Amino acid sequence: MDELEVVTLIVRHRVKVGQEAAYEKWLRRTTQIASTYPGHLGVNVMRDAGQFVCVLRFAGTGELQCWLDSSARRSLIDEVRPLLADGDQTQVEAGREFWFTPSPVAGPARWKQVCITFLVILPLSLLVPPLWQPLFARLPWLGGYFTSNALITLSIVLLVVYLFMPRVTAFFATWLNPR
Repeated sequence: MDELEVVTLIVRHRVKVGQEAAYEKWLRRTTQIASTYPGHLGVNVMRDAGQFVCVLRFAGTGELQCWLDSSARRSLIDEVRPLLADGDQTQVEAGREFWFTPSPVAGPARWKQVCITFLVILPLSLLVPPLWQPLFARLPWLGGYFTSNALITLSIVLLVVYLFMPRVTAFFATWLNPR
């Protein structure tokens, strides 16, 4: 199975006050049932004061659709609806990747995310512009204020998202998500 086919279902629930324990029980059962469906790759849950974000990954669109259309899921949603303040809010993302992968307890502290992001972006913001200068000198129309900044920014963003951030967050995983 090609990694690029991974599809993510993001489910957001705001639980009514006093219903958190019942919701947690429902959530444990639901994640166990979802894990039995073909193509299920895992689930992460983020909790924050009655707000729950569940991130379910499936091997492809067909596998996710099988879970979404299942009578088991429909029954589970009908069961939990009275516990929810805003209903069942879902979002599907193809190939969804997170710089900071959610953990079952909570994500990394924001200040740690800032430190890692700064560590990655600062060197790139110092190194990438000089790399573009020879091209800007040869093609002056690319060296204009907007065009040059757009090319430099695009280069940095692509390097951060696809090359450096996944490696740096993996390297600092223990520090980002202490157990």
